[in-house]
Amino acid sequence: MIIPFTPPRLALAAALAFCVFQAPPPASGQVKSNVLDSLFPDPVVAQGKGFEIKRSALDDAFFTYQTEMKRMQRYVPDAARPQVESNILDQLIVDKIEAQKATDEEKAAACDQVSKSIEQFRKSAPSEAAFQAELKATGATLDQLQARGLEKQLGRTVLIRELVSSNAISDDAIKKFYDANPEQFVIPERVRIAQILISIIDPATKNTFPDPQKAAKQKLAREVLAQATNSGDFAKLAKEYSDDASTKETGGEYPPFARGMISRELEPIEAAAFTLRTNQVSDLVETKFGYHILKLLEKLPPSTVALTNASPKIKEYLTDTEISKQLPSYVPKIEAEYEVKTVDLASATPLLAPPAPRPAAVPSPGQK
Repeated sequence: MIIPFTPPRLALAAALAFCVFQAPPPASGQVKSNVLDSLFPDPVVAQGKGFEIKRSALDDAFFTYQTEMKRMQRYVPDAARPQVESNILDQLIVDKIEAQKATDEEKAAACDQVSKSIEQFRKSAPSEAAFQAELKATGATLDQLQARGLEKQLGRTVLIRELVSSNAISDDAIKKFYDANPEQFVIPERVRIAQILISIIDPATKNTFPDPQKAAKQKLAREVLAQATNSGDFAKLAKEYSDDASTKETGGEYPPFARGMISRELEPIEAAAFTLRTNQVSDLVETKFGYHILKLLEKLPPSTVALTNASPKIKEYLTDTEISKQLPSYVPKIEAEYEVKTVDLASATPLLAPPAPRPAAVPSPGQK
């Protein structure tokens, strides 16, 4: 079961102003010399017509999965890693094949969708520094995430075309799901705030300013706070002083959010926002990004998503369910068509050290 209207904080798909459907060029310093190749071999773990998947790509995908599990405070123990990797490799193979099957129109649509996803995430982040920190936590560059996002979007698009008929998900089926799962469409209490960020991050080095400069930033933040508290024009102050490029031009306004929707690094903002009264200005709220001044614009009570608004997400979920039903018979067919060969993952040594053992096990992708 899914909760259609509580997306993960970081379902990050990157995009640029334009899209190209090829692997991004390696970042500076990432091209291995022959010496490094001999010391750190990167074997092919799967290949087929028109593609190959190397051990490093599988390691990257596993790291991304592991990072997302950690965000949810769940961990992949060593014993579960082989099965998790096997499932991830299956997904990578399907994505590679389906991307080759995509039409030019499907590629253009996928590019547009990925671009919108990254733009939406950027706007939802409290600052550009916060966005960059979350991007860094994934362990991938923007170009790498773009390539992954495009490949996955193309894979899903082609799977829908090949496995889900246009009339498979009817309006009646959507309404039936909606009526049977009312708890899935409850929107919890949310707050809508504006903020002024006085950043303590050096834009050139991306490091925290030394103590003297940090103290000067704190002094400035207190001066701005005094103006905001004494009936100052908060929106005007945000445009003048805020270092949050994503919100300053809108007067510091931040999209509504519920408890638990902000990343752990920004929990002080959540804690402060839910204690404020409408139009009240907070004291300084400090995070690793700097000093935040918050103003509560509106407190939104719990509500229910209307069927009309819920329908697209329900259709997406039912579509994915239909795909899952047909994949067990579909995958062997396309793997045979594309002459897919894989290696024993146990013999293809990971380039990354295995994670430290953790107490709790989690299901691997595709398992309940």
